[in-house]
Amino acid sequence: MISNAEPNPARIMALTALAVTAFSANSILCRFALGGGLIDAAGFTSIRICSGALFLGIVLVLKKYRLKGMTNQKNRLMPIMLTLYALFFSYAYTRLDAGTGALILFGAVQATMIISGWLSGERMTRLQFTGFFMAISGLVYLVFPGLKAPSPLGACLMAIAGTAWGIYSLLGRKASDPVSATAFNFMISIPLVFILGLCIPTPVFITAKGAAAAILSGTLASGAGYVIWTAALQGLTSTQAAIVQLTVPVITALCGIIFLSEMISSRFLIASFFILSGISLAFLKK
Repeated sequence: MISNAEPNPARIMALTALAVTAFSANSILCRFALGGGLIDAAGFTSIRICSGALFLGIVLVLKKYRLKGMTNQKNRLMPIMLTLYALFFSYAYTRLDAGTGALILFGAVQATMIISGWLSGERMTRLQFTGFFMAISGLVYLVFPGLKAPSPLGACLMAIAGTAWGIYSLLGRKASDPVSATAFNFMISIPLVFILGLCIPTPVFITAKGAAAAILSGTLASGAGYVIWTAALQGLTSTQAAIVQLTVPVITALCGIIFLSEMISSRFLIASFFILSGISLAFLKK
């Protein structure tokens, strides 16, 4: 169980590293299943959410959590944001490769969380603002229309997913118990995913490999990963939480080369350089 003790930098760094690794795994598993035609987007999302809820339910039982702790979650918006993120994430990956999808996703996350931080009173230094500008410029360059630009529809779907995830992360900073909060969100998301999935008329097909990828995504990369991320958020500002997530696209792109035999374009390399340089500047104190 992840405790709610006063966070220390080393612990927050370790939790954050584990969380961004889980985020990268989600992109790889989703792209593997959907890009390979092993499962449909709605089916992948449904299995992912259900397996995540079951995994977290088992954790609650093993840790002897009381049901009251889960039902007392006050924020009912989190399951809605989780559902929107998961569905649009899956549909976007039917049109995007792993690295590009992750870059667009977390670019939208960054914008959402930094704007929220600014509205709540967080202010960036000149170096941090320069870093933010560089990171956003890299994202704009990646999706700008032209040769080898990603699918406009796929980019739009992933941007919506990123916005929903950004809101979910902001709400997660207020969660008093990461395990109970994440379990509650997954369980409430189950009927929402099924209802919304039925509203999107697409062919339904599921293979054993596609289902296995969705289960791994739901249990380890999502269920466990989101609990870790919610705990890490207790020690991060909105700006830090937003910017650190932009390490995910680079990790995802490298994993895409290794595991999915994807090609990396010069456009992606240039965009990644600007984004990672921006992250470095944004975390400088002086």
